[in-house]
Amino acid sequence: MAITRTPSLRRLAVRDNGTVVSYEQPAAVAEEEVYTNARLDPKNYLHGPLSDNPSTRLRQMLARPGIVVAPGICDGISARCALEAGFDCLYQSGAATTASRLGQPDLAIATLNDFLGSAEMVCSIDPRVPVIADADTGFGGPAMVGRTVTRYVRAGVAGMHIEDQVQTKRCGHLLGKQVVSREEYLTRIRAAVIARDAIPGGSDFVIIGRTDAAQVLGMEEAIIRLKLAADAGADVCFIEGVKTKELLESTVAALAPKPVLVNVISGGLTPSFTSPEAEAMGAKIIIFSLVSCVAAVHSIRAAMQSLKKTGTDFTSANGMDPKAFFKVMGLDAVVDLDSRAGGSAFKSV
Repeated sequence: MAITRTPSLRRLAVRDNGTVVSYEQPAAVAEEEVYTNARLDPKNYLHGPLSDNPSTRLRQMLARPGIVVAPGICDGISARCALEAGFDCLYQSGAATTASRLGQPDLAIATLNDFLGSAEMVCSIDPRVPVIADADTGFGGPAMVGRTVTRYVRAGVAGMHIEDQVQTKRCGHLLGKQVVSREEYLTRIRAAVIARDAIPGGSDFVIIGRTDAAQVLGMEEAIIRLKLAADAGADVCFIEGVKTKELLESTVAALAPKPVLVNVISGGLTPSFTSPEAEAMGAKIIIFSLVSCVAAVHSIRAAMQSLKKTGTDFTSANGMDPKAFFKVMGLDAVVDLDSRAGGSAFKSV
């Protein structure tokens, strides 16, 4: 890993109308620290079988053709269902985690321990499948950001995104957001990168820089922040709340060759792009943050209302008996392990 200083360059940015413009780097950041790490060059991940290490596997997926589709999961049930459906990457949404673990809205209420507990559980279900985890603002200053990285790595998380909202943050698709200064945001990114690179043995953990500045300070500022985050070592750029196809395309062009992540929430600020549409626009990762927990609300509401009205759960069960439910949760694997180890506790289940 090396840090080099480079002089100011003419850069590209995106106006709110989607046009790409050039600008001179502001004097305050005219001499930048540019992160380079030859070991993490995407070219090193182009060939060979997919790794069993989830962070390495995620880097391989980013380096190779095709968009990475990561459905938002909120608990063990939703993670199991996503894996059953054939998804090869999962997204631990901060909003979904806060809702499922605490029954609270996404307003900076959940702590690192809440996020970590969920991540440890999800990553243990299939340790090879990459999990991208929300890390909000890093839960504190640089030391806390570094601690978040090391704890996530130990939990088996493949990558995380860290944003530029103030500590009392909110869901990126709500109004009234506030963001910190560029320098404070870059301090968070640098702290995450330094912590990752300090992990013994050389970690492939993916650092994703997210900005919420588009709705607060405009698209041009959002692009400037993401380019600076990339220079500071962010592996992927996450533009939150991009409002049109044209803005996503111009964002991808302005940030190339850095991969871009787009977040789709039905009814949110970003149109409901399909994954093929997002891929055609140049996005490399698409996440559907609330796909599981919103579906759960609809289904559980209906089941509870039916139970209240009829006095039975027969209709909402839809023919799924306990054994069928436990099969979705990995029953067969547990029974097989017990049998292969010489146990007999689950000969009949």
